[in-house]
Amino acid sequence: MATLFSKIIKGEIPCHKVAENNEFIAFLDIMPVKEGHVLIVPKVEVDAIFDMEDDVLGRMMIFSKSVAKKIKIAFPCNRIGVTVIGLEVPHAHIHLIPIDKLDDMNFAKDKMSLTQDQLKMIAKKIELA
Repeated sequence: MATLFSKIIKGEIPCHKVAENNEFIAFLDIMPVKEGHVLIVPKVEVDAIFDMEDDVLGRMMIFSKSVAKKIKIAFPCNRIGVTVIGLEVPHAHIHLIPIDKLDDMNFAKDKMSLTQDQLKMIAKKIELA
């Protein structure tokens, strides 16, 4: 059964894409913990990140690094936080979040509720960085 992310990758569900290559896609989390929160997803369905082949995982981190640099330009911050949780969608993914303090990555707090226009503007800002 295709995951939510597989449907996004196939274009069956819209997303706010900020970067893409032949192996990975980066798009905004629609329920972010902070403005600029991006998901990095492999185009091949793999449930858990550590089930990925080593070379693919390495390339995913390099792709994440290029996206993180754009996020930091678009949303100046102390660091780009990186986390892998993987409980909400059974498809490996990395969260990239602009942070200034540890609480900026607190997934237990209420998520932001942004409009489609706001998400579109955020995605454009990162894409053009």
